[in-house]
Amino acid sequence: MITFSKQRWLGWTIFIALSLWIVQLYWRHAAKMPGLVYLSGWALLAVMLVLTLYNGRKKIPFLPLFTSEAWLQFHIYAGLLTGVLFLIHIDFHIPTGWFQGTLAWLYVLVMLSGFYGLFLSRTIPQRLTTRGGEVLFERIPAIRRRLQERAEAIALKSIPEARSTTVADFYARELKDFFDTERNGWQHLFEIRTTVNRLLNKIGDLNRYLNAQERATMDEMAALVREKDGLDYHFSLQRALKLWLFAHIPLTYGLLLFTLAHIILVFAYSGGAR
Repeated sequence: MITFSKQRWLGWTIFIALSLWIVQLYWRHAAKMPGLVYLSGWALLAVMLVLTLYNGRKKIPFLPLFTSEAWLQFHIYAGLLTGVLFLIHIDFHIPTGWFQGTLAWLYVLVMLSGFYGLFLSRTIPQRLTTRGGEVLFERIPAIRRRLQERAEAIALKSIPEARSTTVADFYARELKDFFDTERNGWQHLFEIRTTVNRLLNKIGDLNRYLNAQERATMDEMAALVREKDGLDYHFSLQRALKLWLFAHIPLTYGLLLFTLAHIILVFAYSGGAR
C-alpha cells in the first residue's frame, strides 16, 4: 500500500510534469495550431467530468475503487491541472462578454471553494481530536437537549437542598440561554473562548459566596458548561464542513451546465473545430 507521503510526492510529480509539458506545448504550437483552443477545452471538460466522480465515490465506499484518500489525492492534483488547462483555454486573457465572464467566475469560485474545502478537511479533524474526538453531527441536538435538561434539573434541585434560590437564579440569569441552543459558532471557528471563559469566571466569583453544598452544585454546573461548550465546538466545525459542500457541489454542477451551454454556442456559431 502506498503511504500518504508517497501519494503526495507522486501527485506533485505527475502534476508538475504534465503542467510543464502542456505549457511548453502551448508556447511552441499555439500560433501554428488554431485548434489548440478546442483541444484544451475538451481536455478541461474531460478532467472536470472525472473530478465529479469523486462525489459519487464517497457515496459508494463499499466498492473496491481505490481508497477514499487516493481519490482525494487524485481530486486535488487533477483540480490543480484544470487551472493550467483553463489558463491555456482562455489564452491567458481575461474573458470578455457576460457569458464568458460568468463561466470564468464560476470556474474561479469552484477552484477557490475547493481550496477552502481542502483547508477545512485537513485542519478540522485534527482540531476535533483535541476536544475529545468526533461526535456524530446528527446526534448533537439530542445530546445538547440532555445537557440542558441535566443543567435545569440541577438548578431546580438546589432550591430545596440548599434552601436558597441563589443557584437557580444564577442559572436563569446567566446559563439558561447558553444551554438552550448552540452558542458561539463563529468564536469556535477561530478558537476564541472569551464567552465561555466569562461564564466560568462568573461561576468562580459566585462560589466565593456559597456554602459547601452550593459550591458542589456549581462545580457540577461548571462541568456541564465545559461539556456543552465542547459540544458546540464540534457542531460549529462540522457544520462548516457541511456548508462548504453545499457551496462546492452546486457550483460544480452549475459550472458543468454553463460549460455545456458554452460548447453548444461555440459549435452553433463558429462551426466547431473547423
